[in-house]
Amino acid sequence: MASYAAKLTDRQFEILKKLYESGKPVRVYSIHKTQKKLADELGITRQALSNHLRRLRELGFVRTGRGFIDLTEKALATLGEEGADAFVFIKVSPQYRDEAYEAIKKIGVSNLYRVTGEIDLIAMLSRTRLDDFLREVSKIKGVTETSAHIVLEELSRHERE
Repeated sequence: MASYAAKLTDRQFEILKKLYESGKPVRVYSIHKTQKKLADELGITRQALSNHLRRLRELGFVRTGRGFIDLTEKALATLGEEGADAFVFIKVSPQYRDEAYEAIKKIGVSNLYRVTGEIDLIAMLSRTRLDDFLREVSKIKGVTETSAHIVLEELSRHERE
């Protein structure tokens, strides 16, 4: 038990555990910018942005709070970013690894992992972005091989104790 648990009653800990067990993992994109800064970037007033955010919240596309905006899974699906349901295994020539890793990060993926073994990286992304990702990654100097895998079905989820 972490040191935070010492500050909880047994019932509070039980509630947290039940919530965790009952929950499902979701992918969240959190934006931590002021509405003023975001409005400026969009070329609209803060009031106009606030009205749009209120409507997006009512429609279930965002969750907002003091100092953050979260895109919901509904928003990600609308944007064609429906989760990490494709994996790309990437092999890179040792002499180009640093440059290739940086270039791949800039393409944008849900997650990018450096791993041991026969491959160097595993990229997780939406299958809707797979073709574009493969096209871009194939142009990167040092990438010698890619292998794409699309998730057909999730057979199990990590069970919690």
